[in-house]
Amino acid sequence: MELRRVIETRRMTRDFLDAPVDPDLFADIVDLAARAPSAGKTQGWSLLVLSGSARDTFWDLSLPTDRRDTFAWPGLLRAPVVALSFADPDAYVARYAEPDKAHTGLGGGVDNWGAPYWTIDASMATMALLLAAHDAGLGALFFAVFNATSDIRRRFGVPDGLQLLGAVALGWPNTANPARPGVSASRPRRRASDIIHLDHW
Repeated sequence: MELRRVIETRRMTRDFLDAPVDPDLFADIVDLAARAPSAGKTQGWSLLVLSGSARDTFWDLSLPTDRRDTFAWPGLLRAPVVALSFADPDAYVARYAEPDKAHTGLGGGVDNWGAPYWTIDASMATMALLLAAHDAGLGALFFAVFNATSDIRRRFGVPDGLQLLGAVALGWPNTANPARPGVSASRPRRRASDIIHLDHW
């Protein structure tokens, strides 16, 4: 698929088939996503990939069964893979303390950074993951993890210090009977003329 077509047709998928994703296919799209820009080639992006009973545990913690009767997208829970996307601030501090980057002063700690490049880089990689999944014919949904984050971290042994950006549900989309789009989908898309400020704000 051409890049323009991938970008124009990608949508968040909220309804999945109950069908597995080949681990080799998933590894391939992660390899592609890992080509996203990375400051100092630090590559401080990681995925905690949950499937099977681990995926079910994630949903039990983040969306308990007593709340599912009113959940708008029950087909989301059929996604065979839930990947939690993490950024590692300490990896960036360590990288910029190395001899070729020490002159920047950014190796002194996270407070020395004017922008959190760990968040920026991991976000770009996560976006690349969404595009690579779509290009492979898969559906994907990026969503925030607001509930039970401490329990999720503890249950899955997430190291302290990692920043949780959110989760990506991934699998084969239910194209025969897709879920309704989110409420925000009806908002108009900004045009280039709304975004670009030439020469001054």
